[in-house]
Parts: sequence; structure tokens; C-alpha cells
Amino acid sequence: MKFGKSLRNEIAETVPEWEGEYISYKDLKKQLKLIVNRSSNTTEDICFVQLLYSNLNKFQQFFMDKEEEYIIRLQELKHILANLDDGGDVTQVQRDLVDFHRELVLLFRYGVLNFQALLKIVKKHKKKTGTFIRLPGGRHPFVATDVLYKILRECEAMLNQLFPS
Repeated sequence: MKFGKSLRNEIAETVPEWEGEYISYKDLKKQLKLIVNRSSNTTEDICFVQLLYSNLNKFQQFFMDKEEEYIIRLQELKHILANLDDGGDVTQVQRDLVDFHRELVLLFRYGVLNFQALLKIVKKHKKKTGTFIRLPGGRHPFVATDVLYKILRECEAMLNQLFPS
């Protein structure tokens, strides 16, 4: 199966409401086809790079927004867990934590899929034009998942507290 089709299938099966937040791989491939072989700095090439950077900014911003949302949510869940007394609804807190953990894993997957799409389209561009595109900026949050990994570990520690072995 071609990558573009498998990407669309993966999006449809995991979190369809995030569909517009993924890299527009199909649009990038269409723009890439407009570039004449081994030509660089043409209008088509410049349009491709602008579209690529626009997509990069879109999914990078979505990733950072989700990380921020999850940091706040983790603090809320910690507060609920700390104030849970014997009469509290432990089952609901367990469900909330399991759902939260699932969302964290989905965001990891979102970052991986976008990174794969980015690498594939940059590789196709290099093959067609002979030039390598440098991505702007330093470390990108969807690649450096330190914050998300820390949230995931804390969530798992809370789950272990509620579900002792």
C-alpha cells in the first residue's frame, strides 16, 4: 500500500477529528509533481517549500497546543486523585486516567505519522530536484517529545497507584 493511502487510513481509524491537523501529504505530492526535474528555485519549487513550511507550522502548533492542554489536564487529574477520599468515585477517576493515557499515546502517534510524512516528502523532493530542504528552527516538539513523555510517565504512575499490582 502506498504511504499516502496508509496515512489517510491511519488518520481515519485513530482520531478523525484531528484529520485537518495532519500534514497535507497529498497536496504536497501534487505540488511536487509540478516541479520540473532537477530544477530548483523555480516558482513551483518555492511554492512547494512554502506549502511544506506551512504544513510544518500547522502540525507543530497543534502538537504544542495539545501538550499544553495535557499539562493542564494532568494537574487537574493529580488534584482529583490527591483529594480522593474513601467515599469518592475511584472508578470514574480510573476511567478518566485510562482515557487520558490513550489520548497521550495518540498524540505520540500523531507526531510519528507527521514526521514520517515529512521525511518521505522531503526525500521525494531531494530525489526530484537534487537539493535538500533544511527545516527551519532547531528542535521540533513533535520530534523532541520530552514533555509528552514526562506527562505519560506521570499518568502511568497515577494509574499504578489506582491499579496496584
